[in-house]
Amino acid sequence: MTHCAEQTSHSLAALGWSSFFDDQLQPEESGLARMRIATVHRARMTAASQLGTVRLNLPPHVHTADYAVGDWVLVDSDTRMLTRRLDRKALLQRRTEGGRVPQLIAANVDTLFIVTSCNDDLNPARLERYLALANEAGTRPVIVLTKADQVDDATPFLAQVSGLQRGLDAVALNANAPDAALKLAPWCSEGQTVALVGSSGVGKSSLLNTLAGKSPEDAQLTGSIREDDAKGRHTTTSRSLHPITGGGWVIDTPGMRTLHVSDNLAGLDQLFAEITELAPLCRFRDCTHAHEPGCAVQAAVAAGTLDPARLARWRKLLDENRANTPVQTGPRGNKRTKTPGKHR
Repeated sequence: MTHCAEQTSHSLAALGWSSFFDDQLQPEESGLARMRIATVHRARMTAASQLGTVRLNLPPHVHTADYAVGDWVLVDSDTRMLTRRLDRKALLQRRTEGGRVPQLIAANVDTLFIVTSCNDDLNPARLERYLALANEAGTRPVIVLTKADQVDDATPFLAQVSGLQRGLDAVALNANAPDAALKLAPWCSEGQTVALVGSSGVGKSSLLNTLAGKSPEDAQLTGSIREDDAKGRHTTTSRSLHPITGGGWVIDTPGMRTLHVSDNLAGLDQLFAEITELAPLCRFRDCTHAHEPGCAVQAAVAAGTLDPARLARWRKLLDENRANTPVQTGPRGNKRTKTPGKHR
């Protein structure tokens, strides 16, 4: 088997293999190699194997867009020919403007590090979109506040994000400092996979370099946030899988300027649990929580136990999700999928 330049040996368990994937194997597939997709390009893919990184040979008619970094695949050891992809334990995906099918972000991710910074880039409404994305995928979200060394006190920033979802973990750090890896170690143990998402310029590439222990020659390029508008520049242009010093794996992703909400009702219900749990207490089953008498949600706003801004953001994301989610139309037996129209 021919391997790429990176030749570090890993056990299957260290790569993230578990009984979830083992149970999918057929008896006739016992001789196939189990590998994990490391990079996806337009016409080629590489995979992490027990012996190193492998460039895969692809069968005719295989579309690389159907594969995500982090996928587990079965490969013929002699020919490096991809045989099939195993079912995913978790899948992060998003619908792009005008796209007919969702764009795959990363697969089989245990923890999603939602990276923002201690400055004007911190936007609770945008963070809620990432949280809904993680919830829908069944991936644990953690808010990572970078550039903590550039402010006098990171506590107000932590307070601003900690209440966005029940049980949400938030960590403030300097992405370039060695202790950043120690602060994130609880989610980066052997066999665990984390992914980094967030706007451009918030320190994702710096954090990747720290977690992966990359040398200056191998380090990902980093960019900064412009001081005039707190906007960043794209430095990561593709998704890739990297080993974390001490055990796990990290998937880097390009910065996202927009993240539309679609097919995400369960994720939103988990994100706004304090609202969805009040809804059954309303007098009317179809209450919109806007003006109806006997509305438990509006009563919570009046009592000061529910932030009206939070309610407004919930309503906006719920409307956007409804507008952007494909629906089945037509008579029974001849249904077709109606794709979303204009994104809100």
